[in-house]
Amino acid sequence: MSSLVIAVERPENWPFDLPGVEVVAARRYLTDAALAARRGTRVFNLCRSYRYQSLGYYVSLLAEARGHKPLPSVATIQDLKSPSLVRYVSEDLDALIQKSLAPLLSVRFTLSIYFGKNVARRHQRLALALFNLFPAPLLRAELAIQGGRWQLQSLKPIAVQDLSQEHREFVVEAARDYFAGRRRRAAARTPTRYDLAILVDPSEELGPSDERAIQRFEDAARELALRPEHIGRDDYGRLAEFDALFIRQTTSVHHFTYRFSRRAAAEGLVVIDDPQSILRCSNKVYLAEALSRARVPTPRTLVVHRDNVDTVADELGLPAILKLADGSFSQAVARVDDRESFRAQARRFLDASDLAIAQEFLPTDFDWRVGVLDRRPLFAARYKMTPGHWQIVRHDGHGGIEYGGTEAVAVADAPPAVVEVAVTAAGLIGDGFYGVDVKDKDGRVVVIEVNDNPNVDDGCEDAVLGDELYRRVMQVFLQRIERLKEGKTAS
Repeated sequence: MSSLVIAVERPENWPFDLPGVEVVAARRYLTDAALAARRGTRVFNLCRSYRYQSLGYYVSLLAEARGHKPLPSVATIQDLKSPSLVRYVSEDLDALIQKSLAPLLSVRFTLSIYFGKNVARRHQRLALALFNLFPAPLLRAELAIQGGRWQLQSLKPIAVQDLSQEHREFVVEAARDYFAGRRRRAAARTPTRYDLAILVDPSEELGPSDERAIQRFEDAARELALRPEHIGRDDYGRLAEFDALFIRQTTSVHHFTYRFSRRAAAEGLVVIDDPQSILRCSNKVYLAEALSRARVPTPRTLVVHRDNVDTVADELGLPAILKLADGSFSQAVARVDDRESFRAQARRFLDASDLAIAQEFLPTDFDWRVGVLDRRPLFAARYKMTPGHWQIVRHDGHGGIEYGGTEAVAVADAPPAVVEVAVTAAGLIGDGFYGVDVKDKDGRVVVIEVNDNPNVDDGCEDAVLGDELYRRVMQVFLQRIERLKEGKTAS
């Protein structure tokens, strides 16, 4: 019994032989109780029409309700019907479209996309990019010259019956490659219940987890019968194949990690980090407002804008810390010791954002980092300042980086006030996975910021809990996936 199912209106007219793939009538898929009861099924919906309430529409809709993984999903079907979204995509992929089609002498062009591939190598990147944005097995993109530039006019599914004869051999090859890849990934020594995608970039210099930590997350997932798989930025179109997404790359609103998070959430996956958490944690102005309104103690904080940039230093006092509203790592934070440098640095930040943050400077030998998961403390650690520096990381200006060091402690041994305020602050963001930075200065406990995508590196944050830290993270994924599946079954 294959876990790969192709649904079509008339299987007797199916022209391809694909080993290991079961071809069924769409009506049978909708009505056969045995098919409905299968677990871990991927459904490739190749119906002629995805019109609302058609057989094709219901194949994807009921596949989602059954906990199967349809391609295309209902979200993709709806996206394909949106002219405004297609226009937006055209703008988003403008450079790639112009480069791919530049040699053409015609004013119109049809791009056929078969499981993310095109027959011409020149157009492969564009075909994959469109498939990633609109994951459907067979697509046809219509492009035309407008105002001297190529524009995407429409993007529609292709019915199997409408495939050109000269492309059929290529379609079979593309489908076989695609399905063979699925089977290789499905191979496992022990039975697994759910698929977990882990978004990683091995080349990222300051990623949130090192290679060994990623391996330990994977080991913990397998212990709980989750099937982990690394994915990268080119796997956007595959998200619907999984039950959950764990982002282990540095996130940003203006980055593909945020698009992955949004798409995964729209597809009904369990997502850490979820898009709302990325949005909220990425912006320090939001954090300042949220913490202030909830009366969570922080260093004295003022929002900086062009109308008060010349007076904030006097009001706050110096030295002070200036923070770019939407930035990561220490490059987005500056210490200023006099009024002239304050104004100069603030104006540089205000060139990038209409608002910035100024905070009271509280020097300490270390910051507390409390990891909070599912509204409960997971780990605690001292992040030590780099010797002779006021931050935990020092950049030498030539690409060199120096760290102050991490010392994990048992949550029970961390100051209760530090843990309590960290959990409260994280709860203002959501129920995801956060790293809350807290200072304890002469008994005054204040939250510096809340970070999504917190660091978990081998031998650092996990030094107290060891493998149990990784198991707890995976247990949250498993519990949330099961709740989602139970909810779909109940409905």
